[in-house]
Amino acid sequence: MTEELEKYILDHIEAEPQVLKKLYRDTNVNVLRPRMMSGHLQGRILKMFTRMTRAKKVLELGTFTGYSAQCFAEGLEEDGVVYTIDHNDELEEFTTAYFEQSPYRDKICYMIGDALETVAKMPDADFDLVFIDADKREYLKYYEAVLPKLRKGGFILADNTLWDGKVVESLAHNDEQTRGVMEFNDFVAKDERVETVIIPLRDGLTILRKN
Repeated sequence: MTEELEKYILDHIEAEPQVLKKLYRDTNVNVLRPRMMSGHLQGRILKMFTRMTRAKKVLELGTFTGYSAQCFAEGLEEDGVVYTIDHNDELEEFTTAYFEQSPYRDKICYMIGDALETVAKMPDADFDLVFIDADKREYLKYYEAVLPKLRKGGFILADNTLWDGKVVESLAHNDEQTRGVMEFNDFVAKDERVETVIIPLRDGLTILRKN
């Protein structure tokens, strides 16, 4: 997408909330690998998808600085909650400070720890929507862990599933992240437990519906 076309899109969708504008700017200035963060367009899509599904319970694997979690919280039903998990305690203070600034802070449950261990303790068939945006090497493990936690008819969103186009290039023997994304893509495409579609949004967004 050209910069001109992206600007046109951003000018014709819902405005980015001020707290998210500030979070986006501060993350880019102060945090390593800011590209991991969702932005204005993807954030509005995540909010809209949450609204469309009328989700009350959302699970997010990979908080980073909390941009996407705030978007999910914004789209939740009135009594909804988003549970967001990240292993990086170095960003906890930064991320918590921005959650505290959000008008939806009471809908966000932020947990620091291992995603697989944390998910294993959660009840089955409890979530309406799951967002996978953590270690690409573990995508398939995350998928298998969260699928039982998702209600029938619920949705999984998996981010970065085109991985900068590397999924169609020759795979370097030591590129474990691309390998992880490709293994995930290959598996879910054939998994009869779900319906699957990939949207070429940013770095690829896979949408899965549990049968």
